[in-house]
Amino acid sequence: MGKKTALPGPHRHWPRWVDLFVLLLLATLIGGALLPPGREAMPALSTASGIAVAVQFFISGLRLPAAAAIRGLKAWRLHLVILASTFVLFPLLGLGVAAGSAWYLTHELVAGLLFLAMLPTAVQTATAFTAIARGNTAAAVCAASISNLLGVIATPLLVALVLGTYSGMNLSSVGKIVLQIVAPFVLGQLLHKPAARWLDRWATGLKAVDRGAILLVVYAAFGGAVADGLWRRLPPEQLVVTAGICAAMLALMLWLTSLAGRKLGFTPADSTAVMFCGSEKSLATGLPLSAILFQGPLGGVVILPVIIYHALQLIVCAAIARRLARRQTEPGTVVPEPARV
Repeated sequence: MGKKTALPGPHRHWPRWVDLFVLLLLATLIGGALLPPGREAMPALSTASGIAVAVQFFISGLRLPAAAAIRGLKAWRLHLVILASTFVLFPLLGLGVAAGSAWYLTHELVAGLLFLAMLPTAVQTATAFTAIARGNTAAAVCAASISNLLGVIATPLLVALVLGTYSGMNLSSVGKIVLQIVAPFVLGQLLHKPAARWLDRWATGLKAVDRGAILLVVYAAFGGAVADGLWRRLPPEQLVVTAGICAAMLALMLWLTSLAGRKLGFTPADSTAVMFCGSEKSLATGLPLSAILFQGPLGGVVILPVIIYHALQLIVCAAIARRLARRQTEPGTVVPEPARV
């Protein structure tokens, strides 16, 4: 057996499938359900949430290696397949799921499933699982970077196109997107190279601030929805159905992206990158974006499918990555060299 690679996020003394950030998200949801903010606290909490969104996207821009994404563009076929999976195939799947579940699920949960389908790929987990599975990690880094660079604009456009006025998007929303998402993200990108050494030194602190900002956004959105009477409009059994739908979407996308990698003639290493990058969705981008794109109680429900899908992809993709790694360490197995990017 080969050397075991640590998974992203879990504490070393906990079971491998347990992720600390998922536990913190669940604790935040429970806190929002049991101790929702009072109406007098909502204006201050909304302002703090807006600042948290800007901080989170600044950190995302600061950490995202755009130069690596540009260098990797020569592997254009691989990146085109991943982008098509993320921003074309997955949204089409979301539309089908929405059409098939709208008769039962609330409008807010249907909007959440659609929003999930329009998000960019996860950077940290997609690249980490590709590395664990001994896939083309360089390609995964490039693909995830390209997806998130485009996702800052592509996801709001898709939301406006598919959900229209239901999302609450208007000229004010566009202004918030520019001020709280695009501008901080671009500033972070401009400072990425000059701050490279500083980033390595303060990586742990940045990660804590980044995740703290996300938790604040979650509490503000979900707690506000609970205070506004969420449980009167959202039967608990619908959350169970939503979890089942998210599991089915993840399984289908893993199968389709794996099939696409093989049928299009990619090497096994490249196919692994296609599978993980094409099927995963970014919680770190999705939750702050939802705070801008969805206002009021809607925002507190829209985030639930994103959180559920994130937890599922951690557990399922971790198991798949380990299985692929074990296959390649079996006697007689030839591990192909990944294509250069």
